[in-house]
Amino acid sequence: MKHRLILLLALIAPCVLHASAPSRPNILFIYTDDQSQRTLGCYLEEGAWPWVRTPNIDRLAAEGVRFTTAYGASWCSPSRACVMTGRLPHGIHGVHLKGVTAKGEAFDLSTAPFWPAALRKSGYQTALIGKWHIGQNAAHGVLWDHSAVWDQNVIKGDWYNDQDLAIDGVPPKTLPGYTTDVFTRLASDFIRRKHDKPWMLWLCYNAPHLPNTTHPRHKDLYTDAEVPTPADVFGPRPDKPGYMHDWSMFKRRPDGQPAYGGKSLPDTIRAYNRLVSAVDEGVGDLRRALEESGQLDNTLIIYTSDQGFAWGEHGFAWKVGPYDACLRMPLIFRLPGAVAKGGVCRQPTTIVDVPPTLLGFAGVTPPHTMHGHDLRPLLRDPAAFTDRAVMMEHIGLRFGDARPEDRSSKEINAKLYVPWWQFLRQGRYKYVNTLVPDEIEELYDLEADPQELKNLALDAASRPLLDDFRAKLHNELKRTDATDLFMPPPPRR
Repeated sequence: MKHRLILLLALIAPCVLHASAPSRPNILFIYTDDQSQRTLGCYLEEGAWPWVRTPNIDRLAAEGVRFTTAYGASWCSPSRACVMTGRLPHGIHGVHLKGVTAKGEAFDLSTAPFWPAALRKSGYQTALIGKWHIGQNAAHGVLWDHSAVWDQNVIKGDWYNDQDLAIDGVPPKTLPGYTTDVFTRLASDFIRRKHDKPWMLWLCYNAPHLPNTTHPRHKDLYTDAEVPTPADVFGPRPDKPGYMHDWSMFKRRPDGQPAYGGKSLPDTIRAYNRLVSAVDEGVGDLRRALEESGQLDNTLIIYTSDQGFAWGEHGFAWKVGPYDACLRMPLIFRLPGAVAKGGVCRQPTTIVDVPPTLLGFAGVTPPHTMHGHDLRPLLRDPAAFTDRAVMMEHIGLRFGDARPEDRSSKEINAKLYVPWWQFLRQGRYKYVNTLVPDEIEELYDLEADPQELKNLALDAASRPLLDDFRAKLHNELKRTDATDLFMPPPPRR
């Protein structure tokens, strides 16, 4: 009996709550760019590169809850629109993006009620530091009490040095230094201010987005790290949709190995992870600012990204694809008393679950219906697996106001065009539908086949499961008020 009790205590110890939960906590929402969960040591079980070293972010996970399967939207700007609304792209209205770096207004707050305005109205001080990327107007004074905005439309040089930032709504000026470090310093300064009300800071790093401009202090990291080549970096892939048959963003070198941008795949991946090292150091600096100002245990820390990033899998050096390698990102929460310590949650989730969760902690009613789910019950008890289905979609730079002709739009990159797609994940399976008539559907068992190499949709024995997931996707589209434009075409017979 004694031994059984010891075993029980050992099993539950990693997921206990701290003593008490703060009311209306501060919120530090750290948001990186194109960060695969494989870049973090705490995701070793989920396939992180075994040589990565991220002690500060790993410590957040050890003191809070991390989600093993979290999906971002397929592209940077749409993912940010999902964050600001808590809605999937097809359900967002009033946001219009003409291109990745197009100038001009991109949203109408009368039809796209971004939640920071409601948080601000409730008594929070709101701040944005870093990459905005939903048009050039970040709505300082309406969404944000304080802002230091990096505008991707006016990028200088290499993205990572001496960039222009617009501070508190004034015209941009150059802030010297390495951008990751500059954002960290500005955020630390904000944290250390004297605050007379709770605050929410959305800190948007541009790392580890390409190009791989490494700070000199990290240039020798991971030099000899071993990097395996993904199995299907080159085609053919006859069991996938037509656009994937021979898709590859890599060139084959004379030795047969893949290269991207003139560099070998291993060298590119090593450099990508060096960018994360600067972010990890920044997280350590932010933690010190919270500790030294006496705010650490009264601050909800959320760490995530806009989406993941594939490096060779299925030929991608990108997000945009419907595959886990492209989209799975880190998602970590820390708040003593409200978030279990050392918890691991295996319930799949998406970026649209973050806003209702954040607002729930703040005690603020969402300003409109959100598609995401409040994750607080899972943060209290990460083992309470709900088996809830989640979906994500790629509709380019379009949203709920799209027109039928937008389905074939190639406004992002005509040479690297990925057609619209949707996927639904539940439990171990993922169903992918490409919104192209008479196209191959995809169904993967992610426990048996985590690399998504075997398409079960083509096996007759999987037909009942395929029919079930097709219906579940349809139900989720209905739940989220999708119009006919976003409904899947008839299945291939």
